[in-house]
Amino acid sequence: MPLIGGDGYAVGYDITSDMEYAAHKLRRLKDEYELHLCSGGNIEISVLHGNPQTELSNYIQQYQMDLVIKGLARFNLLHRVWSTVSISRLARKTNVPVLAVTAGGLVSHFKKIVLPLNGRIPMRRIRLAAMLGRYFKSTIYVLSLRNEQEEHNLPIVNETLEVIQSLTTIPVQSFILEGKNLAKATLDFSKKINADLIMINTLKDFFLPGWWNRVTKKLLSYKSSIPVITMEHNDND
Repeated sequence: MPLIGGDGYAVGYDITSDMEYAAHKLRRLKDEYELHLCSGGNIEISVLHGNPQTELSNYIQQYQMDLVIKGLARFNLLHRVWSTVSISRLARKTNVPVLAVTAGGLVSHFKKIVLPLNGRIPMRRIRLAAMLGRYFKSTIYVLSLRNEQEEHNLPIVNETLEVIQSLTTIPVQSFILEGKNLAKATLDFSKKINADLIMINTLKDFFLPGWWNRVTKKLLSYKSSIPVITMEHNDND
């Protein structure tokens, strides 16, 4: 798209140089991090042009990605709001898990995996948690909120434990938490045990409390310094 100069004449904008610069930066990152790959892994780089949400979604679906890793800005509030909303949209549109990592976040191991329940047995999250748990020799923490009819939660918690134990022999523990907001209770618990990973879905149960959070639909990943995997809810779960 041409830009209009101060004197009213059109100024052509050549995006080629910007894309070449972006590709140069990616090549430098590739050279740096390829040294840390193991098991014959490799890094491929691509520079996309267009609407970020659309282009990224198309790219993920075209190459049938298994996992998307998205960084969240530390200080820029508007960017963080947009990034968090895009996580939810990205997970919904692609049906691929999105791992959100804040600036300075640690993703070298997942020894403590937190799996909060929101009234159903989350089979996709359970299977992914079990797979990661086997690889990292983790402990999985299954969480549920206490309510006035607590007995309604217990069958779901117990069945979730049974499913996990049928998939893996790694340790699994369950906790009934106090509170009215599952996202906040999960975040508080995860900080208390120094969790390495939180696994949620895109449903409103995982929005943080507060008017502004409801307006911007801020998922738990927005405020968490702990990496958060967001998965789209599947009716078959």
